[in-house]
Amino acid sequence: METFGEYIRQLRINAGLPIRKIAAQLDIDASLLGRIERNERQASREMISGIARIFEQDEQELLKKYLSDRIAYKIINEDADIDVLKVAEKKVAYLKSKIK
Repeated sequence: METFGEYIRQLRINAGLPIRKIAAQLDIDASLLGRIERNERQASREMISGIARIFEQDEQELLKKYLSDRIAYKIINEDADIDVLKVAEKKVAYLKSKIK
């Protein structure tokens, strides 16, 4: 198990690319990418496509990693357990059915 930031860092290291090159391709500051890799900041949704393209990753799989991090960080400091996620899963299904 790893965070989105850790996953991105590993992709970059495995590709042998410096942080500044990836940041330039994403049109962001290298320090921001470093903070994302260290889980001090969260990536934006817009970065997912660029990261997928740069590292030749499946965008939907990358999106899953990104969204799961966002959810985890939202509830990490709450007094919540797996039951909250089960209720949220049902609520997502309900809300999606209302949209269609």
